[in-house]
Amino acid sequence: MPMIPDKPTVSIDIDLIRRNFPVLQTQVHGKPLVYLDNGATTQKPRVVIDKLNELYESKNSSIHRGVHFLSEQMTGEYEHARETVRNFINARNTNEIVFTSGATGSINTVAFSFGEKYVKEGDEIIVSEMEHHSNIVPWQMLCARKKAKLKVIPFDENGELIQNEYKLLFNDKTRLVAITQVSNSLGTVNPVKEMIRFAHDHHVPVLIDGAQAVQHSSVDVQDLDCDFYVFSGHKVFGPTGIGVLYGKEIMLDALPPYQGGGDMVDCVKFEKTTYNELPFKFEAGTMNYTGAIGLGTALEYIGSIGFDAITQHEKSLCAYTHNKLKEIEGLDIYGNAKEKISIFSFLIQGLHPLDTGMILDKMGIALRTGTHCTQPVMDHFQITGTIRASMAFYNSFGDADRLIEGLKKAVSMLK
Repeated sequence: MPMIPDKPTVSIDIDLIRRNFPVLQTQVHGKPLVYLDNGATTQKPRVVIDKLNELYESKNSSIHRGVHFLSEQMTGEYEHARETVRNFINARNTNEIVFTSGATGSINTVAFSFGEKYVKEGDEIIVSEMEHHSNIVPWQMLCARKKAKLKVIPFDENGELIQNEYKLLFNDKTRLVAITQVSNSLGTVNPVKEMIRFAHDHHVPVLIDGAQAVQHSSVDVQDLDCDFYVFSGHKVFGPTGIGVLYGKEIMLDALPPYQGGGDMVDCVKFEKTTYNELPFKFEAGTMNYTGAIGLGTALEYIGSIGFDAITQHEKSLCAYTHNKLKEIEGLDIYGNAKEKISIFSFLIQGLHPLDTGMILDKMGIALRTGTHCTQPVMDHFQITGTIRASMAFYNSFGDADRLIEGLKKAVSMLK
């Protein structure tokens, strides 16, 4: 990480932005909240909270099925949210945007639908060693069903995927690559565009887990040329229980639906059922329409700030926090990739992560301890877990200073 002499000037009004997030005004144990658990979930801006309240207070009605005023209003807002997502990730059209329960739901949809159609005994799926469990277990389940094999891209001591090893994994049995764009425990930003290009040279489609990417920088799925892209609403300042599956139209059109139920059908007969057109073929039952609309509002809010400003602020904050953490004697950071976001997983020699986390909590500092749903990452480093501080654009340099102050106090109390 680059050394910087002092807190750099940023192009966003951090105080104004923080006032947009009500929970950031909270007192915890009598101390102002410092929220550094954004890798788990992000906080919600007032516009999202207000939008959800408005929907339930004045518009609530099931979508797509009604001809009455409320249903038509809600359906319009739901489909507007789909267009907002399309624009946010630059998909070609809204047929390529499927709403799901989250990134996990999206990955499971592809694992089942793609797996049922294209994977057979002896075939191989490629994932990486740094994946979240949600991008490992569905593929393991697929491999167990189909008697296929899971192959793993290793990473090096800095937390960077070893590209030569990746290329050696391909053969005529490779059916899919599923990799994270950004590691939720190491902060590594993977060179997914180049990895996609290599996979396509071998006629292998690629799924990108963007759950830790879309909130930090602009994503263009057409530029990436990925076949599938997934992310969760609650990690991009939207509601819980909503997510997105992007798929190239030609891919989604060829896949069987993952679930059956209302709205995903065209004609139901006991002899045979035909399915609805895209994207509704993959949206069975009553969808989380308020969540989808809230997600659209969150993405519009991000757009009002702009990723140029967000990225500049977060890069400066990342460098500043990294350098401050290195001042603490005995602190080891896991994940030192050249390209990374402001996620810091670390241990302090002689301190148990849980004890440290509990002391920081008493100081009003919220962060996470444990494996972060990446047990293979912990196994790689031969540790049982880490302390993780994960930042978003509403975090300030003062938050970083409070973190360092809290860690120094924990060291003085526990050593």
